[in-house]
Amino acid sequence: MQVLIMYYSRSGNTKRLAEEIAKGVKEAGDVKCVLKGTSEITRDDFLSSDAIIAGSPVYFGTMAAEMKEVFDKFVGIRGQMEDKIGAAFATSADLSGGKETTIISIIQAFLIYGMIVVGDPLDATGHYGISCTGMPDAKTASNAAKLGKRVALLVKRLNR
Repeated sequence: MQVLIMYYSRSGNTKRLAEEIAKGVKEAGDVKCVLKGTSEITRDDFLSSDAIIAGSPVYFGTMAAEMKEVFDKFVGIRGQMEDKIGAAFATSADLSGGKETTIISIIQAFLIYGMIVVGDPLDATGHYGISCTGMPDAKTASNAAKLGKRVALLVKRLNR
């Protein structure tokens, strides 16, 4: 069982949030966590993962082109991605910078891939996914780990 956390990060904030999510995946136990930037993602990463948690900074209210390129590149394996889990996260430089619309753009890609989309758990924020402005603070880091753990536990449940 494997969870892929893929991200694009220019300033380091999105990478840092991805690392916090990875802590939660590892906390669930018995699930391999693969953490990679968009430039490192391969077709096999998609195919061998039971879940993908994707994160991007806000770029004009949507995911960065580098993230969209990954989804575009592997569209030919959509049929093999059906019923895998997808979750999303985002960072921005401004409080009203479009984090939710960016998360929704990633969720749309997962839905087109036929994946099962989950948001963050109710004991985090209980919404579309984890997000923050700038570098994640302690509360955001805790919520990020909760998202990672939720996804990993769902992977384990679906693979029983």
